[in-house]
Amino acid sequence: MAQFTLPKNSKITTGKHHAAKPGSGQKLRRFKIYRYDPDSEATPRTETYEVDLATCGPMVLDALIKIKNEIDPTLTFRRSCREGICGSCAMNIDGTNTLACTKSIADVSGEVKIYPLPHMPVVKDLVPDMTTFYAQYASIKPWIRTQSSPPPDKERLQSPADRKLIDGLYECILCACCSTSCPSYWWNGDRYLGPAILLQAYRWIVDSRDEDTGARLDDLEDPFRLYRCHTIMNCTKTCPKGLNPAKAIAEIKKAMLARRAV
Repeated sequence: MAQFTLPKNSKITTGKHHAAKPGSGQKLRRFKIYRYDPDSEATPRTETYEVDLATCGPMVLDALIKIKNEIDPTLTFRRSCREGICGSCAMNIDGTNTLACTKSIADVSGEVKIYPLPHMPVVKDLVPDMTTFYAQYASIKPWIRTQSSPPPDKERLQSPADRKLIDGLYECILCACCSTSCPSYWWNGDRYLGPAILLQAYRWIVDSRDEDTGARLDDLEDPFRLYRCHTIMNCTKTCPKGLNPAKAIAEIKKAMLARRAV
């Protein structure tokens, strides 16, 4: 009979419970947070922190900052804008990939469970290694590519209708919530570009100012880079900006078929 063993550091243990200080208010909430330092010999663990919400902001990021400032300064996470613009604080909260700065504590029932984005190497605690993700973004050459000379006295202009085509695309903040919710990206992340990068690719394919559509489609014409998408819609469901990566991927596939028919 076959026997299987889990790889090293794949089993999460239970760590410390950081109880609230005596005299804390009655509005206490527990936060169960993933902790892991690959440079240590310790296995991953979850630690529980009791936070008085009476002295805390309403968002999960507010609680994380309060924990780091007042309870445990060793807790590590990324954050920047606190406005849902930069994508730095993307993590898995209550089982869903989202932004900690826009996720309300009140929207979570019971204990607030916080983990890093799934299926990415962990740098430390809630910080995933985004190296491959950013390299994939660079691979699509995300800028306007033209062959014609620019107008001598003005910008390259768009009609209102052409400009509208990139609505729902340019707003992507590259938080990676969608890509790390995609099973195809989990298993083929080294070759499949994933929802976020493909949405960005379509943003330039559909831009009327870009003159390299053929080459962009050529770059995506690959069994893995594009066609690992099976349209299960996890990406669209989890996007914290309300975008639709699955639709963008479908539009790329339609563009592939259209040029074959010519």
